[in-house]
Amino acid sequence: MRALFSHIARRYDLLNGLLSLGLHRRWKRFAAACTGLAPGSAGLDVCCGTGDLALLLWERVRPGGRVVGVDFAGPMVEVARERAGGREGLWFVQGDAESLPLLDEAFDAATVGFGIRNVADLDRALRELYRILRPGGRLVILEFGRPRNVLFRALYDLYSFTVIPWLGRRISRHPDAYLYLPVSIRAWPDQAAFPECLRRAGFPSVQVHDLAGGAVVVYVACKPRREGEG
Repeated sequence: MRALFSHIARRYDLLNGLLSLGLHRRWKRFAAACTGLAPGSAGLDVCCGTGDLALLLWERVRPGGRVVGVDFAGPMVEVARERAGGREGLWFVQGDAESLPLLDEAFDAATVGFGIRNVADLDRALRELYRILRPGGRLVILEFGRPRNVLFRALYDLYSFTVIPWLGRRISRHPDAYLYLPVSIRAWPDQAAFPECLRRAGFPSVQVHDLAGGAVVVYVACKPRREGEG
């Protein structure tokens, strides 16, 4: 997986735009808004890719705030740093979602955009995200879901298993690019099951927001405050 994302890093933004018909930007803006980040606060974007969500978080925390983007693929981090263009308070580092190189309770909010599905040990990654959040902090996860409407689900499956692999292969120039995507989506917990994964990691409160008819979902989970805190 690391080799695949490293290979397609320079074409990743183009692929995302084409395969989502440009809608991924709207979904990411919604996810960023769900964090509740404000000027002066601290945000984290895990599996940051080329930095789309991290840049949106940075817009919310300035002036005086900070955002860190983490990704396991070095070439993705390189592209993200180039896009950051030296913005003050915005850093990108290479790291593993299952063992984040970050201090406990250092962030007010964390996001993962279409990346949590790719981690090897989901429970461990969610526990890491819980660890780095301050009490009362929010975890916002943007991921693929299961469309509610049966007809739309059938059309979505057709698009996922035919158009996405074909277009991904041609644009990325990688023979297996995006073949994994529809398979991984079908194996991923749906809107009923994934909140249970978040609760198991320590998040008792989970909100579920369907986008694109349920094909895309935003999960908002809150870390409990300590007893006596407002």
